[in-house]
Amino acid sequence: MVRRGLAVQPFKKGPDYIDPLWLARAAGRACYNLDFFTMSDAEILASFTSRSAGADISLIEGNKGLFDGLDVEGADSNAALAKMLSAPVVMVIDTTGITRGIAALIGGYLNFDRDVDVRGVILNKVGGTRHEGKLRAALERYTDVEVIGAIGRDQVLEIPERHLGLVPANEDKKADSMISLLADAVSAEVDVDRLIEIAKIGETPRAAVAEPTRPVADVRIAIARDAAFGFYYQDDLEAFARAGAELIPFDTLSDPQLPEAEGLFIGGGFPETHLAALSANQNLLTEIRQALAAGMPAYAECGGLMYLARSIQWHGKKFDVVGAAPGDVIVEDRPQGRGYVVIEETGKSLWPPASHGARESAAGIPAHEFHYARLENLPADPDYAYRVIRGNGIDGHHDGLMVGNLLAGFVHHRNTEADPWVNRFVEFVREKSKGVCGDRF
Repeated sequence: MVRRGLAVQPFKKGPDYIDPLWLARAAGRACYNLDFFTMSDAEILASFTSRSAGADISLIEGNKGLFDGLDVEGADSNAALAKMLSAPVVMVIDTTGITRGIAALIGGYLNFDRDVDVRGVILNKVGGTRHEGKLRAALERYTDVEVIGAIGRDQVLEIPERHLGLVPANEDKKADSMISLLADAVSAEVDVDRLIEIAKIGETPRAAVAEPTRPVADVRIAIARDAAFGFYYQDDLEAFARAGAELIPFDTLSDPQLPEAEGLFIGGGFPETHLAALSANQNLLTEIRQALAAGMPAYAECGGLMYLARSIQWHGKKFDVVGAAPGDVIVEDRPQGRGYVVIEETGKSLWPPASHGARESAAGIPAHEFHYARLENLPADPDYAYRVIRGNGIDGHHDGLMVGNLLAGFVHHRNTEADPWVNRFVEFVREKSKGVCGDRF
């Protein structure tokens, strides 16, 4: 669609960083997440409406199956999102090992919830023209569903995967060529014109969205943006500007020093796959360690926490890293924390309090985690900003380790009405920049 000159606005349902990196790379526009767990219905509607306003077409990639979710009634499913947004649905079905059974499968989906506007299906991983013919014949005989296209089974089109999912687009040096190959396949084997026609069926819901004011930035925050660290929500990054902060990117793999800034933010990513290069950049490791020891306010999530620890061990190899956070990281073969989490304040947080809504006060702060890493050799009684109600965090009971002016944890926060963490962190940086940290920090 981009090749045709269309402005395509991508969205991803659920808590995910990797798929949005690929979707944004393909669309040439930032991708936004729509998540029932961390966002209210009003926030989802406002995000979708405002981001879609300047696009020719909006595409939402679901997560898991059409009707999957935490709620047995399906209130948080892809189907629920499609109904909320009046969005027509096109299902992509892996047809490996299926022939006539495709009709039973699709028929079940069509009849499970007739309020979901399923408009077509794309057959994926088709084993050849004979296989495709059997699939189409079964669907034509037993259902009314329209086949929009059929993609053949081709290993060339498979994006590499590892322990946390697809290799992120910010790390894959062949990302653009892979996207081009996928675009070639879809152009040849999918009726893109019909997809565009189907998209026009949807009636985009309207929500009152006021254009937020952006004050002149009065604080600078250095942010790690490179092949090792790229897990950031786009709307969270935009929230920094609204809070009066300028984000200054730096590369942990190659930059010898931090940019001039009053604060530091290191999000998630894959430091374990870049250990040699991260550890070899001794100038930057030393500068970050000294800056945090001198009082620079900092926040780190998951991969960022790992990077700020003393060392990281993975696949039998151990490398020293920043050493600002007490503890050593072991990357295991199985997840140590995975899925949605709920946390609550311990009352010890470094950051100034925020006026949270009833949703957060009644049920805790909604967030998520997905890490194979764990911390060992922690001090006996460290200070934590959060208690874990649901999930694992750092030790199964707490998250948000605090050392000096650093707050770091495994939990990924989302800047929403229930968890306005960006404003709190920026205000903390602002307070410290005018206080004990001096002109440099």
